[in-house]
Amino acid sequence: MIFYYAPKTVSLASHIALEEASAKYESKKLDFLATEQRSDEYLQINPKGRVPALDTGEGIISETPAILTYIAQTFPSANLAPLNDPFKFAKMQEFNAYLASTVHVNHAHKFRGTRWTDDESAIETMKAKVPQTMHDSFELIENNMFAGPWVLGENYSVCDGYVFCISLWLKGDSVDINDFPKIAKHNTRMLGRASVQTLLTIYGLS
Repeated sequence: MIFYYAPKTVSLASHIALEEASAKYESKKLDFLATEQRSDEYLQINPKGRVPALDTGEGIISETPAILTYIAQTFPSANLAPLNDPFKFAKMQEFNAYLASTVHVNHAHKFRGTRWTDDESAIETMKAKVPQTMHDSFELIENNMFAGPWVLGENYSVCDGYVFCISLWLKGDSVDINDFPKIAKHNTRMLGRASVQTLLTIYGLS
């Protein structure tokens, strides 16, 4: 497998899952400052021009929830998902879908406003809204979606690396993680995992 990633992006979530699964893979770093994600070579891999992307040998998978599901199902012995419980598996998908469709999009309004409008005043309004929308999203996660001690309860899953990744954006979005005690404690717990320790340097987190 070949994993395409860039530091300071959501690719960290999938990268953690690969490490947790003890998968054999090659990682390829893209230089966003050089817009390598928009190069002809990479657009042949992922026409969206985004990371992450995973070359499985059978084909390319993009989008974090899809990659996380693939890793969990490909490496069942790693116990990264409740594979034998349809309801719990659906709850995992529900959580990851919320992160992808709502929380990540909230954060993206800070840097990617031009995806939605060319109006400069509207872009500034979107940026100003980010602290509120990110706070509201994590308040919902804290109070209604986080079972504890891990996202789904007693067992670690791919959800944990995903929410950890996005929680790292809170400070830059002017949100205090300590407003969410469960998430703050979870963040500390994640930093102690070997998978995360392995990736700290290449993601600029050390």
